[in-house]
Amino acid sequence: MDIPLMIGIFPQVVLDGLVLGFMYALIALGYTMVYGVLEFINFAHSEIFVVGAFVGVEILLGLKASGALGNLSPFLVLILLLLAGMLASGLLAAAVERVAYRPLRSAPRLIPLISAIGVSFFLQDAVRLFESLWRNAFNLVYPTMDQLNLRFQLTETIDISVRSLVVIGAALGMLLLLHLLVNRTKIGKAMRAVAEDQATASLMGINVNRIISLTFLIGGAMGGAAGVLFGVQYSLINPYSGFIPGLKAFTAAVLGGIGNITGAMMGGLVLGLLEAFAASYLSLLTNGAFGAEYKDIFAFSILILILIFRPKGLMGEVVRERA
Repeated sequence: MDIPLMIGIFPQVVLDGLVLGFMYALIALGYTMVYGVLEFINFAHSEIFVVGAFVGVEILLGLKASGALGNLSPFLVLILLLLAGMLASGLLAAAVERVAYRPLRSAPRLIPLISAIGVSFFLQDAVRLFESLWRNAFNLVYPTMDQLNLRFQLTETIDISVRSLVVIGAALGMLLLLHLLVNRTKIGKAMRAVAEDQATASLMGINVNRIISLTFLIGGAMGGAAGVLFGVQYSLINPYSGFIPGLKAFTAAVLGGIGNITGAMMGGLVLGLLEAFAASYLSLLTNGAFGAEYKDIFAFSILILILIFRPKGLMGEVVRERA
């Protein structure tokens, strides 16, 4: 066991874990928004996340082909990608709610979950079909933007890239905006009223269907932004890229307290840090018997232990009182 090495890499591991955790948190915000209002897990959210990633890469490839990519500020391009990804994924999520979930709202809970899984498979194949016809390929690589690849050397052993800082900044900004929207605006008050009791909210003059559609729109937009940032951070995407991040983001939402916006962020950070520590330290602690490939087992084992002793998650599940 190399103690000096373990101590030396500790700050960089924490930094990498925070970047990964913020990525999970961004995706988890979409899950927790929908659950907070409908008590429904949108299992198609990971594919909505992927659609945002593909919208971003198509715009980047188009700009590169036209020669405009090198003449534009990478930060301006990134803002354009985020807005386009959020718009496409948000509208897609609202459309999915209208077509696949709204007709089943009064059905037993298992039925909408099956519908969500079906939508998930449909979107995967739809993206694959479109990209196969459009580019004859569906494994796409985000074109690099040199300024986003710049790294800042914080100390002799710690450095961070501009794109990692963008991920952290975007996640914090979206959490703040979402918190303000839900807690400080009339729309947020309407969302909380619908979450509390749909029938009573309707009697009070709130258009329940519109609020639910808006919730899906906002949750999908969060997923689209996460998809663009995922592509910028990790480069390679395909129609199935959302499965593992989506599963881990759902885990993060449960870990933090499903339905709790701050809890989704906290759960994402905890899961990201657990993965980073497992990937970096398992091999050192076990003298090579276990490597980074076991990081998921370690992270989910910790999750199981936390949920055994605190089933409502770290921040507590949103609990509604009904008369």
